[in-house]
Amino acid sequence: MRMYDIIKKKRDGGELSTQEIDFFIRGVTDGSIPDYQISALLMAIYYRGMSVRETCDLTFAVRDSGDRLDFSAIRGVRVDKHSTGGVGDKTSLVVAPIVASYGVKVAKMSGRGLGHTGGTVDKLESIEGFRTTLSEEEFIGQVNRVGLAIVGQSAQFAPADKKLYALRDVTATVDSMPLIASSIMGKKLAADDDCIVLDVKTGSGSFMKSVEKSKELARLMVDIGRSAGKKMVALITNMDRPLGNAIGNSLEVIEAVRTLQGEGPEDLTEICTVLAGYMLSLADMGTPDEGKALAKKAIENGSALAKLKETVAAQGGDPMRIADPETFPKARFRCAVKSVSEGYLRSADAERYGLASLSLGAGRNTAEDGIDYSAGIVLKKKVGDYVHIGEEIATLFSDNEGAFAEAEKTLRDATEIGSTPPPEEPLVYGVVD
Repeated sequence: MRMYDIIKKKRDGGELSTQEIDFFIRGVTDGSIPDYQISALLMAIYYRGMSVRETCDLTFAVRDSGDRLDFSAIRGVRVDKHSTGGVGDKTSLVVAPIVASYGVKVAKMSGRGLGHTGGTVDKLESIEGFRTTLSEEEFIGQVNRVGLAIVGQSAQFAPADKKLYALRDVTATVDSMPLIASSIMGKKLAADDDCIVLDVKTGSGSFMKSVEKSKELARLMVDIGRSAGKKMVALITNMDRPLGNAIGNSLEVIEAVRTLQGEGPEDLTEICTVLAGYMLSLADMGTPDEGKALAKKAIENGSALAKLKETVAAQGGDPMRIADPETFPKARFRCAVKSVSEGYLRSADAERYGLASLSLGAGRNTAEDGIDYSAGIVLKKKVGDYVHIGEEIATLFSDNEGAFAEAEKTLRDATEIGSTPPPEEPLVYGVVD
């Protein structure tokens, strides 16, 4: 079997066999297939797609490319939540401690930033001392003791995905349905959770731009999960505009803490309580609406914030960052973006806002790039707000003052101000279960 023939077959619209997919993933894992051939097949998949059978085969091959975790030593119901990626999406930092505060176990493995979207691991690493790498024994021990642990993907855990993830990020092959589904579900199925809630983003800031495509992706992933014996549900949520007010690693952690203090933006708080409600419901703690009420209670009584602080301390992070988020290091420079026109803020293209944050240093252009954890954007106006000339729309933060010109232009080009208010859009478009 030759990689050349596999690339050519998919390039020409053929359907890869189970054996060909297994050969490809083995070569990705052991390094016998060079990056340029891996990238070529990724691009062929991007353009030609995959059948449901191919996608399932790819998912299971990714799952089996490394160690599979055994969570049988974790006491209680295990629930996870995964987002397909968005701009300003810090929901895991809010939802996971809410759910864990009720005794439901959250053994979570998260990713790094990908393209214009942020990653939970990058956000957590903005907390001084926080360890995103734990041994399996440490991980399971912490979940039993604290109820929550959030780590990055280890080299032994779905290693094929780690390689594919990095190459997709730098070869413009991120927004491919079979590649997204196999990446997410390959990792999720390699873990040993009982229940999984998927947050499938739709709109300009997501990889799926239409509600229809997002529902198709959600259905595919739910079916893959159920075929593996998992309790599954997927929510289709709005990512046509940034979620919350903060975009960028430490800025998003600060906003997550404020949300757990009951002072978060309305849209972020709503999405987080809905997601937490479905997680609690899958864990047999009532209906989704009853779970949402429990989530609100955990915010109001401070138990969710206490759980986040406990988790950060358990993983070596400085709990003072959670107790007083103003202690996070600040960017050396800031730039106010002020409106040059008057009217309603009609749209804020989430993808381009994410790219503006990326240019400030908050993300990676290549797999080897470092991150400025203090860089990013704080929105002063949201879609639907009325804006006067000279009013501040957003504040940019970076340690690189020279990055402001490009970021400001990108943000201005992504912002529409008009004489009429925008149409109302739902935060949740639907549920696939």
